[in-house]
Parts: sequence; structure tokens; C-alpha cells
Amino acid sequence: MSTIQRFEDIESWKAARQLTRTVYDLSTHGEFAKDFSLRDQMRRAAVSVMSNIAEGFESRTRNLFADYLGRAKASCGELRAQAYAALDANYIDQQQFDTLVNMCILCSKQIHGFITYLKTKPG
Repeated sequence: MSTIQRFEDIESWKAARQLTRTVYDLSTHGEFAKDFSLRDQMRRAAVSVMSNIAEGFESRTRNLFADYLGRAKASCGELRAQAYAALDANYIDQQQFDTLVNMCILCSKQIHGFITYLKTKPG
């Protein structure tokens, strides 16, 4: 494993960026674009994932970084729950829902792995 020099090097941040792009793409069209409340909440949750990873990395303390990663992981869960609302409102179809949820799960797993690494790796 190579040393991470910038938050942009973190795989979970890259996944969160892709997740955010997907949320913006899905929420730009049709009735979804007109539901300002759900659209904006989902966008905020997605941006929160990548922002908390970046902010934690820049904090430069291991414990604080792990705390920010926990917040990012929580935002993944929030976004996953909101995907159900978008599906139930027929803003997204089943395939889009499955893609979004799978992206959330992958990102969450990557973040969890990073938290575990930070808490168990000496130094």
C-alpha cells in the first residue's frame, strides 16, 4: 500500500466523488428535480461523504480523522435511506436505485476499512 499524500489519493474519497456525481445526475431530471427538499437533502448527504473524508484527512490527527470518517460513513447510510424515498416516489427506477445503493454500500465498506486501519495500525 502506497502512502497517501493527499485526500484525493484515498480510494473511499474517489468512490464518494463518483457517488456524488451519480446523485447529481439522477436528481437533475423530471419530477426529482422539482422535489427540492429530497433532491437537496440527497445532494448534501453525498457531498458530506466526500467532504468529511477530506476534512478528516486534513485534520492531521489520527483520532480526529477516524471521527470524520465515521461521519462520512453515517452520511452513506443517510443517503442509502433517502434512495428508498426516491424509489418510492418513482423519481428513480429499480436499476438506478440498485446502482445508487450498491455505490453507498461500497463506499461505506471502504470507509469502515479505513477506520479499522487507522485504529489498529501503530504510529
